[in-house]
Amino acid sequence: MAIGYLTIQARTAHDALPLDGAQIWIMDDQEKRVYHLTTDESGETERISLETLERALSLNPDFHGTPFISYNVLAFADGFNSVHIIGIPILDGETAIQPIEFIPMRRMQRIPTVTEIHIGAPAVSMTGNRYQTIPDTEPQVLRQVVIPNPITVHLGSPGAAATNVQVSFPNYVKNVASSEIYPTWPDASLRANIYAIITFALNRIYTEWYRSRGYSFDITNNTAYDQYFIYGRNIYESISLIVDEIFNEFVRRQGQIAPYFTSFCNGTTVTCAGLSQWGTVTLANQGLTPLQILRSYYPKDVEIAETNIITGVLSSYPGTALKTGSIGLDVQTIQTYLERIRCNYPAIPVITDKAGVFGQSTKAAVTKFQSIFNLTPDGIVGKATWNKLSYLYTAVTRLAELDSEGTNLGIGTIPPSSVLRLGSSGQDVITLQYLLNVAAEFNSAIPAPAQDGDFGIETQQAVAAFQSAAGLKPDGIVGPLTWQALYQTYLGVGDIIPPSPDTGTIDYIVRSGDTLWLLAQRYHTTVDAIKNLNGLSSDNLSIGQVLKIPTTESPGGSYFEYVVRSGDTLWLLAQRYHTTVDAIKNLNGLSSSNLNIGQILKIPSAGTAPAPYFEYTVRSGDTLWQLAQRFGTTVSKIKSLNNLSSDILNIGQVLLIPND
Repeated sequence: MAIGYLTIQARTAHDALPLDGAQIWIMDDQEKRVYHLTTDESGETERISLETLERALSLNPDFHGTPFISYNVLAFADGFNSVHIIGIPILDGETAIQPIEFIPMRRMQRIPTVTEIHIGAPAVSMTGNRYQTIPDTEPQVLRQVVIPNPITVHLGSPGAAATNVQVSFPNYVKNVASSEIYPTWPDASLRANIYAIITFALNRIYTEWYRSRGYSFDITNNTAYDQYFIYGRNIYESISLIVDEIFNEFVRRQGQIAPYFTSFCNGTTVTCAGLSQWGTVTLANQGLTPLQILRSYYPKDVEIAETNIITGVLSSYPGTALKTGSIGLDVQTIQTYLERIRCNYPAIPVITDKAGVFGQSTKAAVTKFQSIFNLTPDGIVGKATWNKLSYLYTAVTRLAELDSEGTNLGIGTIPPSSVLRLGSSGQDVITLQYLLNVAAEFNSAIPAPAQDGDFGIETQQAVAAFQSAAGLKPDGIVGPLTWQALYQTYLGVGDIIPPSPDTGTIDYIVRSGDTLWLLAQRYHTTVDAIKNLNGLSSDNLSIGQVLKIPTTESPGGSYFEYVVRSGDTLWLLAQRYHTTVDAIKNLNGLSSSNLNIGQILKIPSAGTAPAPYFEYTVRSGDTLWQLAQRFGTTVSKIKSLNNLSSDILNIGQVLLIPND
């Protein structure tokens, strides 16, 4: 039996925040638990080994089975909805990286929902017809080749009522490559296929193939029209490393600007006029380079070009790798990026080198950053590392600046009384658009409209998406209920980082009005203790900055303080923070379970024990006995937790399953 590998990355806000202490179950295809893992301060689990099939099967075009073994993942974290991923393909010798984007629970939500993601076999093994629409011969709208970051993907055929999702362009390419082909293929074959995938997408962007037809997306995931994309799927390390290196390189004909229309098919069960995916393996084994492989299927004068116009990235790669001994503004730029990213990823060490001087501490910070984000950990800032630093810096600073901009807008805590709809304009529309941008940071189904004060189609679509997510009528009109839901989302943003499992500290996001003195008073510590713990040299704080706050030791162990909000109960707080109602009551000297909004409670720190239960939706054929066997518990415990008086289950019924 062969061995493959899997690692999990738990994050939120489009990678801006890692989730420490998330609980991860790895299960086989019978839902039997194989591993129980916990994410670290960078939101990652250890790399685990899993049994799979021999590598040779994934290199044989005549093998018609699935050359891998699939595994499932159940992921849950306090204050967030859970994720159930089904069918992660594990291949011999390859590392599968499974990103999990956790969505915070809504303010009044009592029980986490479970999002299911189905992966399955790659497109190269599919037997159905594949037809990729050839671009029009009309003049292109764009003058230059642009990398869209993010790219908007429609999860269905063009006319279908399906969800649009936005992902970074490199992650889109990694997803498509992992969904189309096998990562076990030779390097030259992988690169040729990835060039075709990149160029196909850029051709859709350059020709504005969908946008010019009135669609609100750049490309679909339907293989009858475009290329395969599975939202939320795993990617493979071998593919990820190549994409980080070449994601802004594309195929074009000599003397032309436009990306060539790089159509492709598997070349065995489906043939086409373009590239044969299986054929690239044969050519790579014959020693051909990626460009030679591409010229075997496309015109002989195609070449590899590069574009540095990347929307959403702060500045382009300077052209020369930065390493120990480098000096200048480019070095200071990446030092600034790393110091800000470190606020959210504290495993990155402090840079003590002089600004603009690439010394040993800068190298150490770069190396740790590369390790966290699956780059070659060589301590050298080449193109792949520079672009990833730029992307992450954009993500974390945007998250911080949202609070800052909200303060400048003066949105306060009371919603406007206006009713807004298509055609509205003015200050209240800017406030609305700002709040929608906040919501979009934590729910990828909500598009982030431009904050221009004009209520156009883009804003209407964002409002409707938010209303759907909030359980409201998605009419695109902003009335009292929608305003209230938007403000509840905004006011809950600061609490999305749960207490750190490291005994003695909690993570706190700085808000408007905070000072070190006020925080020290609130958490019964000192200004110097906070500064020392965070390596601060001044008392200045920035809105959105993440601070570690020392907690106070009590005779029964450490605790942190919590401000009671609307909807809180002692039972909910006990479940959220892995403690008991009695422990909270005893620590606070409470004689009843009544709570008041604004009341300050001491919450016992309780390490990283898993959540006491998770939510499961009953499917056809399920019985209590089967569920008990699958999840390692008993029928009586399930019945007791759900107050069931009989063993009868209904399809669609939601059960709480205990974590034994």
